[in-house]
Amino acid sequence: MSTFKHPVGPQPSKVYWRRRLLVGLGILAVIVVIVLIVVRPGSSSGTPAGTTHTPASRTTPAADTTTIPTDPTSASGSPCKAANVKVEPITDAPNYAADQMPKLSVSITNTGSNACKLNAGTSQQVFTITSGTEVYWKSTDCQSDKVDAEVLLQPGKTISSQTPISWDRTRSDPATCQSPRDPVPAGGASYHLATSVGGIESADTKQFILN
Repeated sequence: MSTFKHPVGPQPSKVYWRRRLLVGLGILAVIVVIVLIVVRPGSSSGTPAGTTHTPASRTTPAADTTTIPTDPTSASGSPCKAANVKVEPITDAPNYAADQMPKLSVSITNTGSNACKLNAGTSQQVFTITSGTEVYWKSTDCQSDKVDAEVLLQPGKTISSQTPISWDRTRSDPATCQSPRDPVPAGGASYHLATSVGGIESADTKQFILN
């Protein structure tokens, strides 16, 4: 007969079973303590005891910039070639009533196959209004607050000036910048606007009528 299942001794068998239970619980407690020392619960990184975990350094990604084609010349920001830039004069209307002031602006298109850089600021913009062979007004005659603005022109893309110039329908002359100027002829007179940016001139003019 097995003495494990049927304890033998002077005491009742339940006494021996109680002693075995206490011994078993003691052994289980020791095992639990050992496991806790090794595993170290509460450590989310799972790093063994006695070591220091140093987080990997994070590299901040470079700011997203305008995409430039992989062509070496465009990647280095080469200046635009005049042959690859189309400059066009723009007016906000083809005809103007007697109380309306023409709004003048310009568009620039990169007709080349690579991106290129161009100074398209007001310091590089010239607007010229003519009628027949006579020059009536030029934006640089009394210009102030000139600003440089280098822009990246993507191939096949067009940009336009954000703030049009309002022409007051008078003749310009550097000698009359601080004095009243004579109005130009109206009553159905035809005028032409030409523009240039960075020395690159518009191939065509924009015609408009002053009533």
